[in-house]
Amino acid sequence: MSTAPRHALTVDVEDWYQVSAFEDVVARERWDEYEDRVVANTTRMLDQFARHGVRATFFTLGWVAEKHPELVASIAKAGHEVASHGSVHRLVHSLDEAAFREDLARARRALEAAGLSAIRGFRAPSFSITNDTPWAYDVLREEGHTYSSSVFPVKHDRYGIPDFPRGPVRVDDGEGAWIWELPMTTWRVAGRNVPASGGGWLRLLPLGVMRAGLKQAEAQGRPGMLYLHPWEVDPDQPRLAEASRMARFRHTVNLKHTEGRLEKLLSSFAFGAVEDVITGIEAGRFASEVATRTITAKGAERAGV
Repeated sequence: MSTAPRHALTVDVEDWYQVSAFEDVVARERWDEYEDRVVANTTRMLDQFARHGVRATFFTLGWVAEKHPELVASIAKAGHEVASHGSVHRLVHSLDEAAFREDLARARRALEAAGLSAIRGFRAPSFSITNDTPWAYDVLREEGHTYSSSVFPVKHDRYGIPDFPRGPVRVDDGEGAWIWELPMTTWRVAGRNVPASGGGWLRLLPLGVMRAGLKQAEAQGRPGMLYLHPWEVDPDQPRLAEASRMARFRHTVNLKHTEGRLEKLLSSFAFGAVEDVITGIEAGRFASEVATRTITAKGAERAGV
């Protein structure tokens, strides 16, 4: 494994029925009724990462940590970074400040109960930090987080801040306090940001799009960001007939190809945990300047990239 990874490798640790696309048909109070596959699938990913000698950041749901503290312990024991994915996969823009703070606190308690002591990072479920949640970074800082990876600089029907900087950002509150935001990778082509950071896009788009986005980031002196979910390496998972056709398509398209495509990316690029990438940024290992964006509860004042 490279001591100075060019890109961050991340996993959003949640089970197959906990995704936002299914929240209209799967009530959170019924989660215990569904087949539990997160331990086996996460272990499968851990084995793949071990074969490549690569560290990753596992953004873990507090609910998963409460149910499977041994899984969280095994992730940490394998040398990976564990961070927060919130408690029960609630979209940040569906919460107010108080509810978001409680969700973060519950997730932290679950991760600490599993044996962790420092939870630096956070990823919003479904990249749900948007222009509607300018207060989110203040809450994250106040709850002890030093970085977020929660923004997708694309236009999408469920998330996205299209004009957000495409590289690391110091989100400043205007009074000197700040937090890192490491957005998802996009490939800038024909004046548009094309998603190039994994997840459903890894399954839906040609692998060449992911490669192009990561190579463009390298050429421009920025770290890239790759993400996946444990259920994406599980083509045999149950199907939810009651979900909408679009939700089923987004969730299941090309599941059988995820592991093979990930294998090719792991063999072609230098990945590490988010904390490794931040160390590289702070040590000046990336050529581009870090953007600064001032965001307060009253809105955002955008600075140049």
